[in-house]
Amino acid sequence: MYDRLTESDIKKMEEEIEYRRLVVRKQALEAVKEARAQGDLSENFEYHAAKKDKNKNESRIRYLEKMIRTARIVSDESGENEVGLNNVVEVYFEDDDETETYKLVTTIRGNSLAGMISIDSPLGRAIVHHRVNDRVYVKIDEKRGYYVVIRSIDKSVGDEEDRIRKF
Repeated sequence: MYDRLTESDIKKMEEEIEYRRLVVRKQALEAVKEARAQGDLSENFEYHAAKKDKNKNESRIRYLEKMIRTARIVSDESGENEVGLNNVVEVYFEDDDETETYKLVTTIRGNSLAGMISIDSPLGRAIVHHRVNDRVYVKIDEKRGYYVVIRSIDKSVGDEEDRIRKF
């Protein structure tokens, strides 16, 4: 399965790769070199920790490059009155009689604890391209689901303050 990413996501990932190659890689190599100079490598904790950090950085670079290579680019544009990427949406849950606010984002930036839901999540898939006051069925699986009502859509919130999650 390909991740759906926006041009902005790709740009941020490329910036992170560049930073990791030019800054983090240099620091990691220097740390390995310094630790190696301390002598016996079999009992040298600093050396093993420095190697682990270096490998973690290289792994992250490979991961980001693969994400970019396999990504499906999606537009973050939507109709004037419909839910789209990077919109903040107020959703009323009928079963719970509660209203929640979410920002609709791509999979890589999804973080439900921070109120950012993916367009590939059940709720995200259900509400995208719907309008204010639409009653939408959110399908969980073949037998279960629930209804929500879209209360408001805020298109003024940009994505420049969001950062791609690090693992």
